[in-house]
Amino acid sequence: MSRKVLAALGLMIGLGLSGAACAQSPASAPAARPAPNDYTKDEAWLCRPGRQDACALDQTTTVVAADGKTTTETFKADPKAPVDCFYVYPTVSTDTGMNSDMVADLPEKSVVNQQLARFGKVCRLYAPLYRQVTLAALRKVMMGQASGADAQLAYDDVRDAWNDYLARDNKGRGVVLIGHSQGSRILLDLIAKEIDGKPVQKQVVSALILGMNTPVDPAKDSYGSLPLCRKAGQTGCVISYVSFRADSPPPASSRFGKVEQPGLKAACVNPAALAGGSAPLHGYFSNMTIMGTPMKPATVWTKTSTPETPFVSLPGLVSGECVEKDGFDYLAVTVHGDPADARADDIPGDLLVLGVRLKDWGLHLVDVNLTMGDLVEVVGVQAKAYAGK
Repeated sequence: MSRKVLAALGLMIGLGLSGAACAQSPASAPAARPAPNDYTKDEAWLCRPGRQDACALDQTTTVVAADGKTTTETFKADPKAPVDCFYVYPTVSTDTGMNSDMVADLPEKSVVNQQLARFGKVCRLYAPLYRQVTLAALRKVMMGQASGADAQLAYDDVRDAWNDYLARDNKGRGVVLIGHSQGSRILLDLIAKEIDGKPVQKQVVSALILGMNTPVDPAKDSYGSLPLCRKAGQTGCVISYVSFRADSPPPASSRFGKVEQPGLKAACVNPAALAGGSAPLHGYFSNMTIMGTPMKPATVWTKTSTPETPFVSLPGLVSGECVEKDGFDYLAVTVHGDPADARADDIPGDLLVLGVRLKDWGLHLVDVNLTMGDLVEVVGVQAKAYAGK
C-alpha cells in the first residue's frame, strides 16, 4: 500500500471511520502506571440502570418492506429485565492521546446507543467508560509508527469495572457479556482471567464476542470451558463472528476470520441460525451515524420516502451463513437487492479509502447492526431459560 493511501487511511481512522478496534494491541506502555479509576462514581459509567444516559436515547425504527411501504416500530426498555448486560465498546474515541480519558466524547455515547441500548428490552444495561486505545493511536500504527498506547490500561479499567459491578450491582443475577472489536478482545481476556473456571462463571448467561476472532478448539467447539451457543435457550455459551460480504470473502491478508494459535479456529455462530445454515438477518442500521461517528450513512433506504427515525430495518434484504473457506471462518452476508423494487439495493459497512473498499476489513463497521434483532431475541430466550433454572 502506498504512503498516499496509508495517509488517507490514517485520516479516515482519525475521523472515526475505521471499524477499528484492531485485532492487535499497540505494544509499548507508559513507564508510570496511571491511578485506577473509581467505578463507584456514577460518571465512570456510560450506562447504568435507572438513568437518563447514553442508553436511554431514542431507538425508534422505520421498517421498510420490499414494496417500499414503511411502518414505524417503537421501543421500550424493560426496567425489570431478569438479567444484566455488561458491555465494552469498540475503538471510537477521538481523544488526541494514545489512551482515551474518562470524559465521554460523542462517538463513545453514540456507539453505545447503536450497539447496546436495544438490549434494554431484555436486560439491565451496564457500560463502563474505560481508557481505551484511541483512534489516534491506531492511526500511528497504520502509518507504521509506534503509538505508545497502553493496552493493559484499557484491560485493567474494564476488569476493575467488572469487579465493581459484581460487588455493588450483580447480587447473584445472570449477566450477558457484550463487546465489539477492541471491546471483544478485552472481554476474551476477561473471560480467560476472571471468569472461566471461577464461581462467577455459573452466572454467565452468554458472551457476545462480536467483530473479533474467538479462538476455539474444533473438537470441543468451545472457548476455554465455555461452549459455543448452538441451540435456542442454551446458556453459559458464546456467540462470536466476523462478517464479510459473501461475494467478497476475506483475502489472505485479512486480520479477521482466523487465529494464530495452531490447531484452533475462529468461532462463527450465526445469531439468526444457531445450529448453522443460512437465514435472514434481522438488522437495525443507524440512520444517523456510522458506528458512532459524526458521519451519516449515504444509503438511500427507500426511493419513495426519507426515513427520519434514528434506525432503519429492511426485512428480508440481508441473509447470513457461517462458512469455512480458505482457512477463514466468518459470517458470509448476502444482500438481496432488487433494482426493480422501492428500497435500498445495498447496505453500508465497508471501510473505504479514496473510494477503494478495503476487503480485508469486511463489514466490520456494521458487525453488530447486521444481527441486532437476532441477538436481542437470542438473549431474551436465554434470559428466560436462565431465570427458569
